[in-house]
Amino acid sequence: MSARFERPVRIRFSHCDPAGIVFFPQYLVMTNALVEDWFNEGLHIDYANLIAHRRVGLPIVKLDCEFSRPSQMGETITLSLAVAAIGRRSIGIDIVGYCADEIRFRAKQVLVTTSLEHGTSIDIPADIASALAKFAPQPEPIEAQRS
Repeated sequence: MSARFERPVRIRFSHCDPAGIVFFPQYLVMTNALVEDWFNEGLHIDYANLIAHRRVGLPIVKLDCEFSRPSQMGETITLSLAVAAIGRRSIGIDIVGYCADEIRFRAKQVLVTTSLEHGTSIDIPADIASALAKFAPQPEPIEAQRS
């Protein structure tokens, strides 16, 4: 099994709609912050430097979300990120938000490394590719594939 990066997030008033539950686009704001934290703390790649100085972006080019249960102001959910796939220019990630053992939402994202100078995709820089190795998905053992 590959490594996961997790972060607790307190649901705040600013996350919620008038019904008192998380307004669904706020989950995308939370997942974006999770990716930034993952780069800084999990991959040890300075995200601000990556964007501002190296001019490498990570836009989402594919997104699939499933919302299972509402989250309410005052709750703390855990966001958990796992790498699903690593390509030459893209990183597939799976994010799950849960509270206790209850899944609140899932997001599958594909991020593409992009030159912010030219607006085109670029190969994943070597230092990022190297850092991603500990999060790379691991193949299932043959025994697990047979069951």
